[in-house]
Amino acid sequence: MKQTNLPYMQASGALPHTLVNDYMFKALLQKNKMVLKHLICSMLHLRPEEVVSVNLTNPIVLGKSLAEDLDSKTFVLDVNVLLNDQVLINLEMQVVNYKNWPERSLTYLCRNFDHLSRGEDYIHVKPVIHIGFLDFTLFPETPEFYATYKMINEKNHQVYTDKFILSVVDLNHIELATEEDREWRIDFWASLFKATTWEELKMLAQQNSIFENAVETIYELTADESVQEQCKAREKHVREMRTVLTEKQMAVQEKDKAVQEKDKAVQEKDKAVQEKDKAVQEK
Repeated sequence: MKQTNLPYMQASGALPHTLVNDYMFKALLQKNKMVLKHLICSMLHLRPEEVVSVNLTNPIVLGKSLAEDLDSKTFVLDVNVLLNDQVLINLEMQVVNYKNWPERSLTYLCRNFDHLSRGEDYIHVKPVIHIGFLDFTLFPETPEFYATYKMINEKNHQVYTDKFILSVVDLNHIELATEEDREWRIDFWASLFKATTWEELKMLAQQNSIFENAVETIYELTADESVQEQCKAREKHVREMRTVLTEKQMAVQEKDKAVQEKDKAVQEKDKAVQEKDKAVQEK
Protein backbone atom coordinates (compact mmCIF):
# COMPACT_ATOMS: atom_id res chain seq x y z
CA MET A 1 0.00 0.00 0.00
CA LYS A 2 1.40 3.37 -1.03
CA GLN A 3 1.95 6.08 1.55
CA THR A 4 -0.64 8.84 1.63
CA ASN A 5 1.30 11.27 3.82
CA LEU A 6 4.00 12.07 1.26
CA PRO A 7 4.37 15.82 0.49
CA TYR A 8 3.52 15.48 -3.20
CA MET A 9 0.14 13.95 -2.31
CA GLN A 10 -1.02 17.45 -1.35
CA ALA A 11 -0.03 18.91 -4.71
CA SER A 12 -2.62 19.32 -7.45
CA GLY A 13 -3.16 20.96 -10.81
CA ALA A 14 -0.63 21.69 -13.53
CA LEU A 15 3.05 20.96 -13.03
CA PRO A 16 5.30 24.06 -12.95
CA HIS A 17 7.56 22.30 -15.47
CA THR A 18 7.23 18.88 -17.07
CA LEU A 19 10.04 16.43 -17.72
CA VAL A 20 9.94 17.35 -21.40
CA ASN A 21 11.87 20.36 -20.13
CA ASP A 22 15.41 19.06 -20.63
CA TYR A 23 16.71 20.83 -17.52
CA MET A 24 14.11 19.11 -15.33
CA PHE A 25 14.85 15.84 -17.14
CA LYS A 26 18.55 16.09 -16.35
CA ALA A 27 17.92 17.32 -12.81
CA LEU A 28 15.74 14.29 -12.02
CA LEU A 29 18.22 11.76 -13.42
CA GLN A 30 21.20 13.46 -11.78
CA LYS A 31 19.55 13.84 -8.38
CA ASN A 32 18.03 10.36 -8.22
CA LYS A 33 20.49 7.65 -9.31
CA MET A 34 17.94 4.91 -8.56
CA VAL A 35 15.53 6.40 -11.10
CA LEU A 36 18.39 6.73 -13.60
CA LYS A 37 19.35 3.09 -13.09
CA HIS A 38 15.82 1.77 -13.58
CA LEU A 39 15.23 3.96 -16.63
CA ILE A 40 18.35 2.49 -18.24
CA CYS A 41 17.26 -1.02 -17.25
CA SER A 42 13.92 -0.49 -19.01
CA MET A 43 15.47 0.98 -22.14
CA LEU A 44 18.15 -1.73 -22.47
CA HIS A 45 15.97 -4.61 -21.25
CA LEU A 46 18.18 -5.33 -18.24
CA ARG A 47 17.26 -6.71 -14.82
CA PRO A 48 18.29 -4.41 -11.94
CA GLU A 49 20.65 -7.08 -10.56
CA GLU A 50 22.58 -6.93 -13.84
CA VAL A 51 23.53 -3.33 -13.15
CA VAL A 52 26.48 -3.02 -10.80
CA SER A 53 27.25 0.67 -11.27
CA VAL A 54 25.73 3.72 -12.95
CA ASN A 55 28.09 6.69 -13.03
CA LEU A 56 26.98 10.07 -14.38
CA THR A 57 30.02 11.51 -16.15
CA ASN A 58 28.77 15.03 -16.97
CA PRO A 59 26.97 16.40 -13.90
CA ILE A 60 26.04 20.05 -13.57
CA VAL A 61 25.56 22.19 -10.48
CA LEU A 62 21.77 22.11 -10.15
CA GLY A 63 20.32 25.60 -9.99
CA LYS A 64 23.46 27.24 -11.32
CA SER A 65 23.11 29.39 -14.43
CA LEU A 66 23.51 27.33 -17.59
CA ALA A 67 25.69 30.02 -19.15
CA GLU A 68 28.25 29.38 -16.41
CA ASP A 69 28.33 25.62 -16.98
CA LEU A 70 27.68 25.24 -20.69
CA ASP A 71 28.26 26.85 -24.04
CA SER A 72 25.44 29.38 -24.21
CA LYS A 73 25.13 28.76 -27.94
CA THR A 74 24.31 25.08 -27.55
CA PHE A 75 22.87 24.42 -24.08
CA VAL A 76 23.15 20.65 -24.55
CA LEU A 77 21.66 19.03 -21.45
CA ASP A 78 22.26 15.40 -22.25
CA VAL A 79 22.95 12.76 -19.59
CA ASN A 80 26.18 10.81 -20.08
CA VAL A 81 26.42 7.55 -18.15
CA LEU A 82 29.07 4.87 -17.76
CA LEU A 83 27.22 1.63 -17.10
CA ASN A 84 29.05 -1.16 -15.23
CA ASP A 85 32.34 0.51 -16.27
CA GLN A 86 31.78 -1.05 -19.70
CA VAL A 87 29.10 0.78 -21.71
CA LEU A 88 28.78 4.50 -22.51
CA ILE A 89 25.18 5.72 -22.66
CA ASN A 90 23.91 9.13 -23.74
CA LEU A 91 20.34 10.09 -22.81
CA GLU A 92 18.81 13.23 -24.28
CA MET A 93 15.44 14.96 -24.16
CA GLN A 94 14.67 16.97 -27.32
CA VAL A 95 11.63 19.20 -27.73
CA VAL A 96 12.40 21.33 -30.79
CA ASN A 97 12.50 19.61 -34.16
CA TYR A 98 15.45 21.13 -36.00
CA LYS A 99 14.99 18.60 -38.83
CA ASN A 100 18.48 17.24 -38.17
CA TRP A 101 18.04 14.62 -35.45
CA PRO A 102 19.67 11.69 -37.33
CA GLU A 103 22.79 13.77 -38.03
CA ARG A 104 22.83 15.35 -34.56
CA SER A 105 22.42 12.08 -32.64
CA LEU A 106 24.98 10.37 -34.86
CA THR A 107 27.48 13.15 -34.14
CA TYR A 108 27.04 12.70 -30.38
CA LEU A 109 27.39 8.95 -30.76
CA CYS A 110 30.62 9.29 -32.76
CA ARG A 111 32.10 11.67 -30.18
CA ASN A 112 31.43 9.16 -27.40
CA PHE A 113 32.75 6.28 -29.50
CA ASP A 114 36.07 8.01 -30.14
CA HIS A 115 37.39 7.68 -26.58
CA LEU A 116 40.45 5.42 -26.87
CA SER A 117 43.73 6.69 -25.50
CA ARG A 118 46.83 6.65 -27.68
CA GLY A 119 48.24 3.15 -27.87
CA GLU A 120 45.03 1.36 -26.85
CA ASP A 121 43.87 -1.45 -29.11
CA TYR A 122 40.65 -0.76 -31.02
CA ILE A 123 39.16 -4.00 -29.72
CA HIS A 124 38.94 -2.34 -26.30
CA VAL A 125 36.63 0.45 -27.44
CA LYS A 126 33.55 0.59 -25.21
CA PRO A 127 30.07 0.11 -26.70
CA VAL A 128 28.15 3.39 -27.04
CA ILE A 129 24.39 3.87 -27.00
CA HIS A 130 22.48 7.08 -27.70
CA ILE A 131 18.83 7.22 -26.59
CA GLY A 132 16.81 10.22 -27.67
CA PHE A 133 13.43 11.06 -26.11
CA LEU A 134 11.74 13.17 -28.77
CA ASP A 135 8.67 15.35 -28.33
CA PHE A 136 8.08 15.10 -32.08
CA THR A 137 7.86 12.32 -34.66
CA LEU A 138 11.15 11.64 -36.39
CA PHE A 139 9.71 9.84 -39.43
CA PRO A 140 6.02 10.85 -39.84
CA GLU A 141 5.54 8.38 -42.70
CA THR A 142 6.50 5.44 -40.44
CA PRO A 143 5.86 6.43 -36.81
CA GLU A 144 7.19 4.10 -34.13
CA PHE A 145 7.16 4.42 -30.34
CA TYR A 146 10.56 2.87 -29.56
CA ALA A 147 13.00 2.23 -32.39
CA THR A 148 16.60 1.02 -32.27
CA TYR A 149 19.12 1.30 -35.12
CA LYS A 150 22.37 -0.57 -35.75
CA MET A 151 24.87 -0.79 -38.59
CA ILE A 152 23.95 -3.83 -40.70
CA ASN A 153 24.69 -5.38 -44.07
CA GLU A 154 22.05 -4.21 -46.58
CA LYS A 155 21.89 -7.59 -48.30
CA ASN A 156 21.84 -10.19 -45.53
CA HIS A 157 21.26 -7.95 -42.47
CA GLN A 158 24.43 -9.17 -40.79
CA VAL A 159 25.14 -6.82 -37.85
CA TYR A 160 28.41 -4.96 -38.45
CA THR A 161 28.92 -4.21 -34.74
CA ASP A 162 26.93 -4.18 -31.50
CA LYS A 163 29.06 -1.36 -30.15
CA PHE A 164 27.33 1.45 -32.02
CA ILE A 165 23.61 1.84 -31.32
CA LEU A 166 21.01 4.60 -31.71
CA SER A 167 17.56 4.47 -30.12
CA VAL A 168 14.62 6.85 -30.36
CA VAL A 169 11.51 7.15 -28.17
CA ASP A 170 8.61 9.06 -29.73
CA LEU A 171 6.84 10.64 -26.75
CA ASN A 172 3.88 11.56 -28.96
CA HIS A 173 3.10 7.98 -29.98
CA ILE A 174 2.90 6.06 -26.71
CA GLU A 175 -0.13 4.26 -28.15
CA LEU A 176 2.21 2.49 -30.59
CA ALA A 177 4.11 0.77 -27.76
CA THR A 178 4.58 -2.93 -28.48
CA GLU A 179 3.93 -5.73 -26.02
CA GLU A 180 7.68 -5.86 -25.37
CA ASP A 181 7.77 -2.07 -24.74
CA ARG A 182 4.95 -2.44 -22.21
CA GLU A 183 6.60 -5.46 -20.60
CA TRP A 184 9.67 -3.33 -19.85
CA ARG A 185 7.46 -0.34 -18.85
CA ILE A 186 8.96 1.97 -21.44
CA ASP A 187 5.45 3.32 -22.03
CA PHE A 188 5.22 4.22 -18.33
CA TRP A 189 8.47 6.16 -18.51
CA ALA A 190 7.18 8.03 -21.55
CA SER A 191 3.95 8.81 -19.67
CA LEU A 192 6.02 10.11 -16.75
CA PHE A 193 7.98 12.42 -19.05
CA LYS A 194 4.81 13.68 -20.76
CA ALA A 195 2.71 14.13 -17.60
CA THR A 196 1.44 17.69 -17.21
CA THR A 197 -0.43 17.47 -13.87
CA TRP A 198 0.22 16.22 -10.35
CA GLU A 199 -2.80 13.95 -10.72
CA GLU A 200 -1.10 12.12 -13.60
CA LEU A 201 2.10 11.75 -11.58
CA LYS A 202 0.20 10.39 -8.58
CA MET A 203 -1.43 7.74 -10.75
CA LEU A 204 1.98 6.69 -12.08
CA ALA A 205 3.43 6.69 -8.54
CA GLN A 206 0.89 4.02 -7.62
CA GLN A 207 2.42 1.63 -10.16
CA ASN A 208 5.61 0.83 -8.22
CA SER A 209 8.14 2.23 -5.77
CA ILE A 210 10.48 3.49 -8.52
CA PHE A 211 7.86 5.79 -10.02
CA GLU A 212 6.85 6.88 -6.51
CA ASN A 213 10.50 7.67 -5.86
CA ALA A 214 10.69 9.65 -9.11
CA VAL A 215 7.61 11.72 -8.24
CA GLU A 216 9.05 12.49 -4.79
CA THR A 217 12.21 13.83 -6.43
CA ILE A 218 10.20 15.84 -8.95
CA TYR A 219 8.31 17.43 -6.05
CA GLU A 220 11.61 18.32 -4.35
CA LEU A 221 12.93 19.88 -7.55
CA THR A 222 9.79 21.98 -8.03
CA ALA A 223 10.34 23.35 -4.52
CA ASP A 224 13.86 24.49 -5.41
CA GLU A 225 13.59 28.06 -6.70
CA SER A 226 17.03 28.06 -8.33
CA VAL A 227 16.15 24.90 -10.29
CA GLN A 228 12.84 26.42 -11.32
CA GLU A 229 14.60 29.54 -12.60
CA GLN A 230 16.78 27.38 -14.86
CA CYS A 231 13.70 25.49 -16.08
CA LYS A 232 12.09 28.81 -16.98
CA ALA A 233 15.26 29.86 -18.82
CA ARG A 234 15.16 26.63 -20.82
CA GLU A 235 11.51 27.13 -21.77
CA LYS A 236 12.28 30.70 -22.83
CA HIS A 237 15.12 29.36 -24.99
CA VAL A 238 12.77 26.78 -26.56
CA ARG A 239 10.19 29.47 -27.37
CA GLU A 240 12.88 31.59 -29.00
CA MET A 241 14.16 28.66 -31.05
CA ARG A 242 10.65 27.82 -32.22
CA THR A 243 10.14 31.44 -33.24
CA VAL A 244 13.40 31.42 -35.19
CA LEU A 245 12.47 28.16 -36.91
CA THR A 246 9.01 29.47 -37.77
CA GLU A 247 10.47 32.65 -39.25
CA LYS A 248 12.98 30.61 -41.28
CA GLN A 249 10.23 28.35 -42.52
CA MET A 250 8.10 31.34 -43.52
CA ALA A 251 11.07 32.89 -45.31
CA VAL A 252 11.65 29.66 -47.24
CA GLN A 253 7.96 29.48 -48.14
CA GLU A 254 8.01 33.09 -49.35
CA LYS A 255 11.13 32.40 -51.40
CA ASP A 256 9.55 29.28 -52.92
CA LYS A 257 6.40 31.26 -53.68
CA ALA A 258 8.44 33.98 -55.40
CA VAL A 259 10.27 31.36 -57.47
CA GLN A 260 6.97 29.74 -58.47
CA GLU A 261 5.50 33.11 -59.47
CA LYS A 262 8.63 33.89 -61.49
CA ASP A 263 8.42 30.51 -63.22
CA LYS A 264 4.75 31.12 -63.93
CA ALA A 265 5.53 34.55 -65.42
CA VAL A 266 8.23 33.01 -67.63
CA GLN A 267 5.82 30.31 -68.79
CA GLU A 268 3.16 32.90 -69.60
CA LYS A 269 5.73 34.98 -71.50
CA ASP A 270 6.85 31.91 -73.46
CA LYS A 271 3.23 31.10 -74.22
CA ALA A 272 2.61 34.64 -75.47
CA VAL A 273 5.70 34.46 -77.70
CA GLN A 274 4.54 31.11 -79.10
CA GLU A 275 1.08 32.51 -79.83
CA LYS A 276 2.63 35.55 -81.50
CA ASP A 277 4.88 33.35 -83.63
CA LYS A 278 1.90 31.20 -84.57
CA ALA A 279 -0.08 34.30 -85.56
CA VAL A 280 2.80 35.54 -87.72
CA GLN A 281 3.09 32.17 -89.41
CA GLU A 282 -0.65 32.06 -90.12
CA LYS A 283 -0.53 35.57 -91.51
